Amino acid sequence: MDSANTALAEIQRQIMWNRLIAVVEEQAQVMIRTAFSTTVREAGDLSAGIFDLQGRMLAQAVTGTPGHVNSMMESVSHFMAKFPIETMKAGDHYITNDPWLGTGHLHDLTVVTPAFRGGKIVGLFANTAHVIDIGGLGMGPEARSVYEEGLYIPIVKCFEAGVPNETFFDFIRWGSRLPVELEGDVYSLCACNDAGARRLVEMMDEFALDSLDPLAAFIFEASLRATVAEIGKIGQGTYRNEIYSDGYEAPVRLAAEMTVLADAIEVDFTGTSGLSQRGINVPAAYTRAYSCFGIKVVVAPEIPNNWASLAPFRMKIPDGCILNAPRPYPVSVRHVIGHLLPDLVMGCLHQTVPDRVAAEGSSCLWNPPLRGGGAVSGQGSSNKPVLADFEVITFNSGGTGARPGLDGLDATAFPSGVRTMPVEATENVAPIVIWRKELRPGSGGAGRTRGGVGQIMEIAGKGDLEFAVNATFDRIANAPKGRDGGLAGAAGVVSLTSGPHLRTKGFQIIPDGDRLLLQMPGGGGMGDPLDRDPALVARDVRDGLVSVADAAAQYKVVVSTDGVLDQAGTDKMRTR
Repeated sequence: MDSANTALAEIQRQIMWNRLIAVVEEQAQVMIRTAFSTTVREAGDLSAGIFDLQGRMLAQAVTGTPGHVNSMMESVSHFMAKFPIETMKAGDHYITNDPWLGTGHLHDLTVVTPAFRGGKIVGLFANTAHVIDIGGLGMGPEARSVYEEGLYIPIVKCFEAGVPNETFFDFIRWGSRLPVELEGDVYSLCACNDAGARRLVEMMDEFALDSLDPLAAFIFEASLRATVAEIGKIGQGTYRNEIYSDGYEAPVRLAAEMTVLADAIEVDFTGTSGLSQRGINVPAAYTRAYSCFGIKVVVAPEIPNNWASLAPFRMKIPDGCILNAPRPYPVSVRHVIGHLLPDLVMGCLHQTVPDRVAAEGSSCLWNPPLRGGGAVSGQGSSNKPVLADFEVITFNSGGTGARPGLDGLDATAFPSGVRTMPVEATENVAPIVIWRKELRPGSGGAGRTRGGVGQIMEIAGKGDLEFAVNATFDRIANAPKGRDGGLAGAAGVVSLTSGPHLRTKGFQIIPDGDRLLLQMPGGGGMGDPLDRDPALVARDVRDGLVSVADAAAQYKVVVSTDGVLDQAGTDKMRTR
């Protein structure tokens, strides 16, 4: 083949690769449009991807979370071990929520579906979605084993040759507080895989592809080569970092030793705290998922996510540590620890490529699972008014860490990437009122670039009636740290509006006449605050993000109460 034809063939393969990414993005959008749970349709807590017949991920949807897609990448091989490729039929859909074969806890359903063209299997589509309720104690850290956390679904067929498995659906209907939503979500997951399969067949017809194998070889070779090249730009050596979570029974230490090689990056988590008796433990696949993500966003952010682009990132996770929970340890809120892992590994990378790494952020989502009705107030109560039975989760975030050249993002989920849920969507499905949802002034850590600010939420039962929160919060005793002289972001606060502080984790009652008050953490700052442009400080004061007093104390900037900069006063203060 001459050079012109070779170049044309490579362009065609790149077009097909991009088309494959578009296929899985449509797959994800179908799920969002058809999902019943607000966690999926409003927050986008999902993943979608296509796999070759060896179970290797070819492409993932842009929409979705790293924890889902990177751990789902390992899931498909487990499905293939239970249902070998040669036994699969058109119209089959396989499902599990096994935390060790899926994406880390029972609230995530993973569905795998074979795609056929001309009667021949050509690929596999997989997706994951977080559902609101799977029975048991509900989403929270209180369980002492995974069996208390909800309905445990092994890898089974939920549809066989297009026919629903009614025994399976009977089990999930009777095992959940939200049977309609749960059943609807399963149908949604299967429908989105079917949509992806149809688009794949159209693509293969258009490009006259009988197999995905040649395209897979091109994707994997190009991705691996590009990732290794980017690793080669990082200084080889060993770097260490530690970070602390508030934990449940006691603070949790997360330790990492990162070794950058010529063609790989290895992370050893020796020194990390041991297992918890409560549901903050992390299955190993979820640890790998967020650790790989934290490395990739620094080292090779422009390379599409697939099996080969993640292969050079290797993890050593000791047995018995909180990042390698075995069955049947409780793992319901594994994200509380798992979302700190990008900050942990980025702290290692900051030692070699500081110009690419952000300061620590709030990291862990502030998603209060809320419950009301008889399960809280007692079904045999007297004439006391109670809320209708409900179970809902609302997704919210604090601020992200400052970046080397830009401020952090306000009230934005990193590393999960899920969207903050609109107040109206939550109030529409549950008898609660969100009285306040606003940015939290002064919460972003001061620095040359400022940390993103958190937010404040005030939540009540309708009519100020009693309800419960299953707290899953962190960054309260351990605020997000700044880098290069930047100050820490504000720590989070969980309390009642009447004053008393609540525990950061666990099931608690918000009594009649009171409200839940959440003050979410802000991101850490980057660089010396005295290097920040005074005009930017004045802008922050005008925007209500920084107070006049903090402008003077932290930045040595003199600003009037209406946000007008006093340059002469600032110059004088900064030269003292």
